[in-house]
Amino acid sequence: MSEQTTETGTILDRIVADKREELEQRQQKEPIEALKRRIVEHDPQWSLTQAILEGPRGPHSGGKRIQLIAEIKKASPSKGRLVSVLEHRAMARTYTIGGAAGISVVTERKHFMGEVQFMLDVRVSMKGYYPGGRPSILRKDFLFDPYHLWESRAYGADAVLLIVAILEDAQLRDLIGQARELEMESLVEVHDEAQVERALAAGADLIGINNRDLRTFEVDLATTERLRPLIPDDKVVISESGIATRADVERLASCGVHAVLVGEALIVSNDVRNKMRDFLV
Repeated sequence: MSEQTTETGTILDRIVADKREELEQRQQKEPIEALKRRIVEHDPQWSLTQAILEGPRGPHSGGKRIQLIAEIKKASPSKGRLVSVLEHRAMARTYTIGGAAGISVVTERKHFMGEVQFMLDVRVSMKGYYPGGRPSILRKDFLFDPYHLWESRAYGADAVLLIVAILEDAQLRDLIGQARELEMESLVEVHDEAQVERALAAGADLIGINNRDLRTFEVDLATTERLRPLIPDDKVVISESGIATRADVERLASCGVHAVLVGEALIVSNDVRNKMRDFLV
């Protein structure tokens, strides 16, 4: 099947181009110095890696299990609007009660109807309800500029998504390093063998295998099965996209991934906590 395209290229190209336009506006509206002032207001950072390896509330007793990163998003280019009203604070509390190790907040505005403010709202809400421990907060967006990382930290991210497909090697290394300096982790996202190699060369420790091809938006869980053996055992691996059932999670667990990231299946569920149980195997 050929790639889905817009007048200016693939969907991914269009999203990144729109993100570049937005960047200029954000920099003018809230310069880095203003972002730095926000950072001092936050509670301590929470490690996504630690939450995945030890569990959201500390080490598990007994055997291993896959952890869940539950996603908050209002829409997607492939499915359109998923909910009429996004109750992001309430969703975050439900995800926390249900045992999520991480909460992924989609902040891209034009194509996913997200807002960076959603992430800060979730962080403040979690601080109020769960001061002794909360899921790690991941900013999921199309990030490529140092400003994006200052913005992520200022608006409450513990970790940021870095997509290999939209970054040059030097950019990727620099952003991983900058995130570390800002006390954030980087979930480095890959979709093919070459991207795995690039992620490892850049020093990625937390790797997300996206089962969705961001250029065509087609989904295939076999992507994780194919790429997981290429990643060393000392890395933490998350499978993303296309995960809808317990059978999907069992299939991915057999590959040796440490966690799954689930969005749409939870967003549209009539019983989110019960649906979360399907993903905690």
